[in-house]
Amino acid sequence: MSEHPHNSSADNQPLRERAENERPVVLFACIHNSGRSVAAKVLTEHYAKGLVEVRSAGSEPGTSINPQVAAVLFDRGLSTEFEVPTLLTNELVGIADVVVTMGCGETCPFFPGKRYLDWEVDDPAGLDRDSVQRIVNDIEQRVLELLGDLGVTTSAQS
Repeated sequence: MSEHPHNSSADNQPLRERAENERPVVLFACIHNSGRSVAAKVLTEHYAKGLVEVRSAGSEPGTSINPQVAAVLFDRGLSTEFEVPTLLTNELVGIADVVVTMGCGETCPFFPGKRYLDWEVDDPAGLDRDSVQRIVNDIEQRVLELLGDLGVTTSAQS
């Protein structure tokens, strides 16, 4: 994982102080919010089982979810039925504890004090099913690592 371009110590930024019962908020951001960030959101919700509040958005949201990403997630028993590409706003970034960017670069809003991670993940747009499967597998491993960093134990980690 590389650091966010706005902050050279991004991976070392502490999470904001939270009440003991408050869930951390993770925002996944990419350009169209139809593939990578949706896969990351759905996988995080699956593994975190309610222990993390998860959002996703795009700097230039598309009109629908990438059908190949939806199919790969469906094969895992996960649904994208209620996912809708959403515009990335300052408000969404402002409430997040961790902002994971995937290709939106300088178009993603930056707030000092946030923890930023930049995941270099290929864009699944226009790719075949096997390629999308590899991308989703990569995102899954990164999600599990992030949840571990947040102190969220998943069945996949035990």
